[in-house]
Amino acid sequence: MHKAWKDDPAVALAALPGTKLADIDPASTPGFKGDKKLGDKATGQQVLDAGRAQLTELQQRLYARGVEGDERRVLLILQGMDTSGKDGTVRHVVGSTHPEGVALTSFKAPTPWERRHDFLWRVSRRVPKRGMLGVFNRSHYEDVLIQRVHHLAPPAEIERRYGAINEFENGLAERGITMVKVMLHISPEEQKERLQERLDRPDRYWKYNPADVTERGFWNEYQEAYELAITRCSIDAAPWYVVPADKKWYARIAVQRLLVGALESLDLSWPPPSFDVQAEKKRLKQS
Repeated sequence: MHKAWKDDPAVALAALPGTKLADIDPASTPGFKGDKKLGDKATGQQVLDAGRAQLTELQQRLYARGVEGDERRVLLILQGMDTSGKDGTVRHVVGSTHPEGVALTSFKAPTPWERRHDFLWRVSRRVPKRGMLGVFNRSHYEDVLIQRVHHLAPPAEIERRYGAINEFENGLAERGITMVKVMLHISPEEQKERLQERLDRPDRYWKYNPADVTERGFWNEYQEAYELAITRCSIDAAPWYVVPADKKWYARIAVQRLLVGALESLDLSWPPPSFDVQAEKKRLKQS
């Protein structure tokens, strides 16, 4: 782990029972000590750069073992309010890995066909295959977040879904899937600044959605929905991490470190050859 970390983010960011988002400063940097001479942001970039090679090698080891039949895989689940940095995290963290071994899914509003099935149906179809690093940019948690806030499902159905999610994720763990569930925790003030930037820059218009301003009116309701989802669905096989996201550089290095830690826990080695290396060297030399 880079010397700029004073504590392992997996410990510093783990959601505790009864987590209250109001008690977590979105501008804080848990576990990070930085470098006074270099400055926090510049140090963060240094940490991100150093971690890219490590993450890439671990991801390639995972992929190589999958090719050889190893069933293990890793799934990063990103949730957060609009503009919390989900897309940027994917680009700057996961984007450094080999694309052949990455399976990215950005879940949007369900289609009419998807609505004919249980809410987990479309999610189960996008679970990463063996050896893959999967990323859910939004996920099945939308069905206990936006659905709860806007009363799109009865309370009894929302309650059922918490249990269904836990059962689903326990099943994924049994299949060899290591989950990293991250809630990017942004403040309403920072979100407002990011939305303003999208309105001020023509190259950001495409990212602006008028509905984002509408959803700001339900900020407190969303915070409550997130707290419930985190509390009810933080299980041993798939704990939640709350990552302060007002500082983009910090959110990115925190997620990178969580992913590296998850991959390190698998104790991945390169798969052994299925052929006689020396014999093949001799054959190649003579060819």
